[in-house]
Order: sequence, then structure tokens, then C-alpha cells
Amino acid sequence: MNPIRKKRLYIVLAILAGVGIAVALALSALQQNINLFYTPTQIAQGEAPLDTRIRAGGMVAKDSLKRTGDSLDVEFVVTDFANSVTIRYRGILPDLFREGQGIVALGKLNAEGELIADEVLAKHDENYMPPEVTKALKDSGNLPSAQSKYEAGE
Repeated sequence: MNPIRKKRLYIVLAILAGVGIAVALALSALQQNINLFYTPTQIAQGEAPLDTRIRAGGMVAKDSLKRTGDSLDVEFVVTDFANSVTIRYRGILPDLFREGQGIVALGKLNAEGELIADEVLAKHDENYMPPEVTKALKDSGNLPSAQSKYEAGE
């Protein structure tokens, strides 16, 4: 083989190897940062993975908020009106967090089916609900009437 062609072949192989390594690293980083959204019904049906960071959302059930003494530990139930999931969180809840409102929690599902959250996100005005929660409630047929009016642009 001609020495010039041999040199070009090595250069092309090195470039392909570099691109392959870069793509593999990018895909690995993306896979670790994906937070898929699950409804309480999907969690109850076992569709959500254990010990993997996920997002779960729905409406905070009435009279479900429990605070633990002097600590920042809280526990509450999120529902899509078909099923419910218990969420445990240590920290300060957002100012707009209330029972009967839509939230999204980020955390890991444990073996008991409880979400151990490290972040809780609440709505930002009285009519807003996270899109994932709206879709989940609409799919279950339990979208509150005020929200459906807001969706329709009324």
C-alpha cells in the first residue's frame, strides 16, 4: 500500500474513533440526566422504575400534608383521582404549594412505592397546572372544570 494512502487511512480511522467516543460520552451523559414523567396511576401499575430519578405529578390530596415535628420532613399524597402516591420530601416547600393544587416532584421511587423527592415544583398562578399533570388528568377524565376552561382559552 502506498505510504500516503496508509497515512490517510490512519487519519480517517482516528477521526472515526474520536467521533464514536464523543457520541458514546454524549449519549451516556444524556441518559443519566433524563427525568421521565409518571402519573400516580403509572406508578401504581409498576411502570415507573425503582431507584431511578423520575418526575411524578398530580393534585395534592386534601388533608394529606403531614409535617414531622421540628424538622423539615414533610409527607403528602399526590393523586390523579384514579390512584395516589405518597411523596416524602425534606426541605422547604414552595410558597405556592397547597392542598388541592397541581405539583410535580422530582425524586426516586422506593420499594414501598413512595417517591423520595429532592425537589418539589408548584404552580405559578391560580389557573396554571404543569402540562404533564394536565394531560394525565385529562386522560383519566378528572380534569377540574376551571382547568378545562383555562385550557380552552375562555
